[in-house]
Amino acid sequence: MEKLFITFEGIEGCGKSTQAKLLAEYLQNNNHQVVLTREPGGTNISEQIRSIILDPKNTEMTPETELLLYLAARNQHTAQKIIPALNNKQIVISDRYYDSTFAYQGVARKINYDKIIYMNSFATYNLIPDITFIMDIPVYESIKRIMHKKLDRLEQEPEEFHKNVRDAFLKLASKEKRFIILNGMQSIDTIHQEIIDIIYSQFIK
Repeated sequence: MEKLFITFEGIEGCGKSTQAKLLAEYLQNNNHQVVLTREPGGTNISEQIRSIILDPKNTEMTPETELLLYLAARNQHTAQKIIPALNNKQIVISDRYYDSTFAYQGVARKINYDKIIYMNSFATYNLIPDITFIMDIPVYESIKRIMHKKLDRLEQEPEEFHKNVRDAFLKLASKEKRFIILNGMQSIDTIHQEIIDIIYSQFIK
């Protein structure tokens, strides 16, 4: 099988991490070599950067610093983990990738879109996911799902911020064919089966 790069995106609490894990387990159980990873993170250096980005104490962080930290983590992640796995013909599943930067830093933080395009391309060596699943839920549902956990710096942002992020993801999905929007309000099993059907119909014969 040719290399396959799958990403999951969505607002906080949308269920993307659960679905990424379920997909990885399913593919592994069906004799595929799979690398399950996440952003920010995925490597030792990237995980250390993640802790800085998401630390609620870092309230003075500027949008530009936030963007550059994400890009630094992404570059290390892409170079050290994702590209080597793809070159080894493994399936890579990432819980977030660069589309999150367009939504969070581009739209919600209002950083220039063209600058983000250029810097993301540089950080990722122009690597583009083969398919991106956007787990879509209303913002009120997102808030309900995360309200009982200890919130990180981005999760603590106001409702309007998360609304802008959701709108950004939906707008992104209208621009490229690689995006698949899934109704995150459905049951976990229903969503999982939808994902399996799409992956096997489009990529795994």
